[in-house]
Amino acid sequence: MNRRSLIATLSALPLLGLARTATAQGTFRFESIDGGSYDMADWRGRPVLVVNTASLCGYTPQYDELQTLHEEYGPRGLVVLAVPSDDFRQELASDEAVAEFCEVNFNLTLPMTTITSVRGSGAHPFYRWLRDTYGFEPGWNFNKVLLDGTGQMVQTFGSNTRPTSRRIRAEVEALIGA
Repeated sequence: MNRRSLIATLSALPLLGLARTATAQGTFRFESIDGGSYDMADWRGRPVLVVNTASLCGYTPQYDELQTLHEEYGPRGLVVLAVPSDDFRQELASDEAVAEFCEVNFNLTLPMTTITSVRGSGAHPFYRWLRDTYGFEPGWNFNKVLLDGTGQMVQTFGSNTRPTSRRIRAEVEALIGA
């Protein structure tokens, strides 16, 4: 099914009474790696790129491009949220180690959660919602999920899609009205 057909099908679901009413930006909270938490309701009206990350993965250099997106599009509304996960056994042993690794190696300033499960029965409620509502579950580290300002999923991107790729930039720019 192509993207246009999928969007048309998902758009018709409310008319059939089959769509779930929850949206990401009204329901979910993540614990921040720096203490406190991120409530996705605080990001209503803003697109959010959620990325499951891992410090010891071959895709870890993508942190540089995630930071670039954060710096370029953050002032225009985009939120880039990194969600470290050890579901693929490639994350450091503690939140403190992850925070230090990301600060020292990538000078990250984008929001980052504590180490969080993204797959299976123990997955964070946000990722269970993605699976149950859209049929999406990360297949590896650095899978990207783009949400619109209402908290609905717009697109997913696999590990191979670089954060600053034309595909992701085009989707983000369409959402922020660039």
